[in-house]
Amino acid sequence: MSDLFDPMLAAGPVRAEVSDTAWVRGLLDAEAALAEAEADAGVIPREHADRIAEVARAGRFDAAAIGEKSVGVGNPAAPLVRELTARVGGEAGRVVHLGATSQDIVDTAAMLVSARAVDVLLGEVDACADRLAELAREHAGTVQAGRTLLQQALPVTFGFQVAGWLSGLDAAADRLRSQRFAVQLGGATGTLASLGEQGSAVLSAFARRLGLGEPALPWHTERTRIAELAGVLGEVSGVVAGISRSLVLLAQTEVGEIAEVAEGSGGSSTMPHKRNPVAAVAANAAAQQAPGLVATLLGAMAQEHQRAAGSWHAEWRPLAELFRSTGSAVHWLRTSVDRLQVDAERMRANLDITRGALLSERVTTALAAETGRLEAHDAVSACTRRALAGEGELADLLAADELVGKHLTRERIGELLDPAGYLGSARVFVERALAAHEKRKGTS
Repeated sequence: MSDLFDPMLAAGPVRAEVSDTAWVRGLLDAEAALAEAEADAGVIPREHADRIAEVARAGRFDAAAIGEKSVGVGNPAAPLVRELTARVGGEAGRVVHLGATSQDIVDTAAMLVSARAVDVLLGEVDACADRLAELAREHAGTVQAGRTLLQQALPVTFGFQVAGWLSGLDAAADRLRSQRFAVQLGGATGTLASLGEQGSAVLSAFARRLGLGEPALPWHTERTRIAELAGVLGEVSGVVAGISRSLVLLAQTEVGEIAEVAEGSGGSSTMPHKRNPVAAVAANAAAQQAPGLVATLLGAMAQEHQRAAGSWHAEWRPLAELFRSTGSAVHWLRTSVDRLQVDAERMRANLDITRGALLSERVTTALAAETGRLEAHDAVSACTRRALAGEGELADLLAADELVGKHLTRERIGELLDPAGYLGSARVFVERALAAHEKRKGTS
């Protein structure tokens, strides 16, 4: 945690869901549910479970103090259990944490924290996607230069580009919704031996109490749930990185097709003329934290025997950091698109930079039907080189060419060079992306 950098790199509401306070809440919720589950299964008296749950849910446990004491045992659950036991007191205190091991509580807390954080993250993703849908619909016909390898290629529409961003966010949201959040309960080596024949009944009640999935068996060293979660958070960040990078490029002075407009935002410490797309920049910066954190969590999957020596412990901070950075990335992207000002005139002007050469391929195709491909290619290429050299407008040069002018009128050439007439299925694809978005909203 950093007071200096977190306002930019850990912005948005997800941050609070993975704070120390949220983790302690998750640990205590797990202990309360465990006691209640054991009462449900007849393992401990109901009044003992009620007392444990009452104290656990009252909260007011010092995360910093628990963290300090965790170094002696290697995890935060053990000192929390000791303090919870002391506060519960009496006969009920003797059955706090009964049958569980520290990893059961920490892993279950991780699932609770993650499920709550994902819920908040989905709210941000959905809000951002809704705004992109508005932009895609509004600019379905706004012609823009398509760019491949950062060079102008064939025309697209801004709505078509935004629809691609929308599709990526929607796919990531669907993956977030499919995550497997399950309780962890296995005891010392995963067999729940200390609960005797009631172990599986307690496990079922534990899952039911917390609203989490019931695993077929404990997953102490089988970490696919954590790996899948890491992967989807990395996927969300990757989608955000691609969108935010495109926004930054479109906002360049020499391009100027979009801008972020917000009072008090975008200035430079030294250059008064600057209008920096700071929200898109912040989104990109936060998103780029993800690959390293995902790699750490995937590396930590190598866990030996029934309980790991170090790899399990290696998950805690990167998981929280991955949520923080991904949440920040989505928050800043949402801010950027909310601020977005689209300059349709500049988009059209940029299409004309090549003096019509962008659509010379289309003229060649039309002419080839009359003259053959090679003759058409050579004639159009020669006129295009002259236009790019500044000898005149491509349409005029083509009309004056002996071969081209013989088969194509000046009016027809103008039609062929109009970017708005060479968009293929762009509008259809925008409509399909919007329909898919609306359908997903209706079923989520």
